[in-house]
Amino acid sequence: MEYFVYIIYSRFADRYYVGHCQDLDDRMTRHNGGRSKYTKLATDWEVKHTECYSTRSEAMAREREIKRKKSRKYIEFLTANSKG
Repeated sequence: MEYFVYIIYSRFADRYYVGHCQDLDDRMTRHNGGRSKYTKLATDWEVKHTECYSTRSEAMAREREIKRKKSRKYIEFLTANSKG
């Protein structure tokens, strides 16, 4: 089973969101459908960065690591050096 850490961006809101999931396509449908509490303010979210992990705990730890930095600059560094 694969788990993903992802960073998405909304041009409308000019915000990034960091999360983890097992099914990225389904998760993006929920983000863009307004069914996610923190991302419902926009419907133009697009994936800017993904990382794949073999366990949920690894993905959760990486998500926390990115969020703990509280740095848009770091997130933009990751997305600029990402293949998508």
